[in-house]
Amino acid sequence: MKTVAEVQEIAERTLTTELQAVSALGTKLNEDFHVIVERILHLKGRVIVTGVGKSALIAQKIVATFNSTGTPSVFMHAADAVHGDLGIIQKEDLVICISKSGNTPEIKVLVPLLKHAGNTLIGMVGDVNSYLAKQADFILDTTVDKEACPLNLAPTSSTTAQIVMGDILAVCLLECRSFSTEDFARYHPGGSLGRKLYLKVADLYINNERPEVAPGASVKEVILEITRKRLGAVAVVENGMIAGIITDGDIRRMMEKYDSIKGLKASDIMCPTPRRISGSELAVNALDLMRSNNITQLLVVNENNEYLGVIHLHDLLKEGII
Repeated sequence: MKTVAEVQEIAERTLTTELQAVSALGTKLNEDFHVIVERILHLKGRVIVTGVGKSALIAQKIVATFNSTGTPSVFMHAADAVHGDLGIIQKEDLVICISKSGNTPEIKVLVPLLKHAGNTLIGMVGDVNSYLAKQADFILDTTVDKEACPLNLAPTSSTTAQIVMGDILAVCLLECRSFSTEDFARYHPGGSLGRKLYLKVADLYINNERPEVAPGASVKEVILEITRKRLGAVAVVENGMIAGIITDGDIRRMMEKYDSIKGLKASDIMCPTPRRISGSELAVNALDLMRSNNITQLLVVNENNEYLGVIHLHDLLKEGII
């Protein structure tokens, strides 16, 4: 059994070895890399990414990253390719073949078929003298000095280098395309990430009641409106424009301040400078505004600053924005 100190040493050694493998990639971003970026940017087809074993798993991750950042991509397992999956590849597609050794039997069977079809072949290899490297049109060099595995057998540093090289390529393509937040949202409509990127205030406040009183409303009318609409606040509105806001907290402060509330009006107890937000704003911006002002609701307005409704912190919680 290893001691805590020994486990810590192993962990730090592994981290150091993998960091060195990643750092070394900087010296391998040569002319081939730049040509590959250009080829993919102007590609009329898709990027087909293939491999076997651990490299196949890396290929699937790279495909996922490409697709989510604007580069149409498809995964093809190298072993299945020769049993019918070659039909995935179309004339204008480009193929990235991932292999540490570049000499596996599956790769040696697949490569001639790809070359015969005339598709551009990119080899992401850990051996620039391998069969794949010599047959490829261009090379992404992911050679590592050693694996983090103490036996220098289990793919560790090499697979890290592969996945990082894929990320480097994806980010270069993303930035060259000026891929925007709106583009990202279009490809990520699901989950909390997608909702943060596309869900707007207007999508949420319309589901709420619209609490509203006039400046001359009595305190009783104010309390009843807050209670009925159940949003913890009411907008004070005059001629369609917001004059102020009264929250549950304002009601409590009123009770502390006045011995008698008889004769008090909404305009006497309202906050005349309420925080407001446009319905066209992203819901996540509403969350930021609430957090920065330590409040739980915002008044929603249109482009003419007219009162539309209320968005509450609970709306954001319900949608998973928080």
